[in-house]
Amino acid sequence: MMEQKVRKGEELNEINLKKFLKENDLISDIKSELNVLQFSNGFSNLTYSLAIENKEYVIRKPPKGAVYGHDMNREFKVLKGLNNGFDKAPIAYAYSEDNSIIGTSFYIMEKVNGKIITPRELKERSIPNKDYSTISKTWLKTFVELHNLDYNKLGLSELGKPDGYVERQVRNWGKQYLKAATEEIKEAKLIMSWLDKNKPTKYKHSLIHNDYKYDNVVFSSNSWSIINSILDWEMCTIGDPLMDLGTSIAYWAESSDPPQLKSTFNYPTSIKGNPTRLEVVEMYEKEAGITVNNLVFYYVFGLFKIAVIVQQIYYRYNKGLTSNEKFKDLNKITDILCKTGWQSIQKNRIENIF
Repeated sequence: MMEQKVRKGEELNEINLKKFLKENDLISDIKSELNVLQFSNGFSNLTYSLAIENKEYVIRKPPKGAVYGHDMNREFKVLKGLNNGFDKAPIAYAYSEDNSIIGTSFYIMEKVNGKIITPRELKERSIPNKDYSTISKTWLKTFVELHNLDYNKLGLSELGKPDGYVERQVRNWGKQYLKAATEEIKEAKLIMSWLDKNKPTKYKHSLIHNDYKYDNVVFSSNSWSIINSILDWEMCTIGDPLMDLGTSIAYWAESSDPPQLKSTFNYPTSIKGNPTRLEVVEMYEKEAGITVNNLVFYYVFGLFKIAVIVQQIYYRYNKGLTSNEKFKDLNKITDILCKTGWQSIQKNRIENIF
């Protein structure tokens, strides 16, 4: 994940921040020099790296003008729970809801070093095609490991309401889309109706990440067979693990996809050596010891959920709540994702849908 100078308008109050670090025993002297950089990846919460006294931390905070869920306290509690028995989550150190410190609620966590596969880093790091077999298998195995965690033992049983999870997700993401819509996309409403009519009524419950993809895992610097940590737990909850899988394969562009879909995600999953979406599902079935039924539903739900998230961010840009120019064309991505979802429904498959 690339670090850069902090964007204008998104600076932190470093004096107040150092006082907070000192009060929480994360530094010894508030006069120590603090170096703050901003992570460029991602569209949701703002994430910064803090370097001070030969230590490195990460701070996460919601963006200005957020109109949807950015519950920093919840995310902090998730990490604290995971820290009780899962070694692939960053250590959570301190949380504050005092807006007088840096303007919003925030929390401080461990900075995990290693390799993160982002589009920008791919340009600087040459990964042989043959390595993607190991990368994808490690990624998938860790995914299933996450779904097999005992959330009761981790103290996370109150994180979500398993009963009725799928029904609520279909209903709530539809509502969120309508709230954030800035233009008419006919496929969006068609998908909303189809999802409601085709949702499964029986499903399992597990801890789910809800944003599990290549650029949200930190691989060991020495081996693609080891994942040091999973990042971005803001949407973690208890629900149907196949909804989690659906989101992941929705992000999974493959070589047979049209250019506009591959460029939408710009992830390396379409590079030779990676499995296809269907192969990812088959790998999951084998690792988890299950059969995935109603696959098109889970894939289309994943596409629609991502479309809504993207649209919510575009809504902020459209209303002048952020000036970040990388948001200006996100409405086009919403349109592409909805068209892809509707095509998948028409073809009743998750590959070769155009």
